[in-house]
Amino acid sequence: MTDIHRLAAVLDEAARTARAVPQPEQGYDVAAAYQVQEELLRLRLERGDRLAGVKLGFTSEGKRRQMGVHDVIFGRVPESSAILDGSYADISSYIHPRVEPEVVYLIGRRIATVADALASGAVAAVAPGIEVIDSRYEDFRFSLPDVIADNTSAAGYVVGPWQPYDPARWNLGVVFEIDGRPVRTGSTGAILGDPRRAVAEAARLAGANGVVMEPGWILLAGAATPAEPLAPGAHVRAEIQHLGSVSFTASGGQP
Repeated sequence: MTDIHRLAAVLDEAARTARAVPQPEQGYDVAAAYQVQEELLRLRLERGDRLAGVKLGFTSEGKRRQMGVHDVIFGRVPESSAILDGSYADISSYIHPRVEPEVVYLIGRRIATVADALASGAVAAVAPGIEVIDSRYEDFRFSLPDVIADNTSAAGYVVGPWQPYDPARWNLGVVFEIDGRPVRTGSTGAILGDPRRAVAEAARLAGANGVVMEPGWILLAGAATPAEPLAPGAHVRAEIQHLGSVSFTASGGQP
């Protein structure tokens, strides 16, 4: 078993058992980290999971400062991690989950290059979303390669009602609530300065890792605010100007 396969197996076991693991002692670079991520995805697909789309991480300066990293990263969104809008979600399978408001794009055409991402019809619709992130490392601490290998801490996602995509509407107000109380406010303009850039950035990173974005996939474009801890019983709601709201309630678990 190679080091790449070994680390993927460790991270996969941590996710399935909800038991955190130490950061890897052996150093490795970003290219090797994406290989670990690919192997981690392969293990999930072998168990019957499917790929629902892709995601970006650390697209806002606030989030990069919060987690002590310096670059945008790319991850995969498994279909099994979907949470229905307005539903209850069992969080007992998470280790130390956090939540953040997202802009979600519905991919409208095959995107293999940045040029494809910039072409008409690349985005078919847009929706408000919430992402659950859950690092498999102890104390939610990691280096940039570590979090890439751990599939960018992807754990769950909620997508609100799809809306027509208007590229002129990108600097939209965001209110993030937990138990009816606003805990974060911000703007979608915090996502790479303009969330429309997320499609091109996703195409660039996907292409570098041999991934083609398919019609019908979702793209989690990145968080508009820093993340908040998720506790059992919490009701989480995000509202994005012109796009509407999305919510879920956490049940079970001892994060």
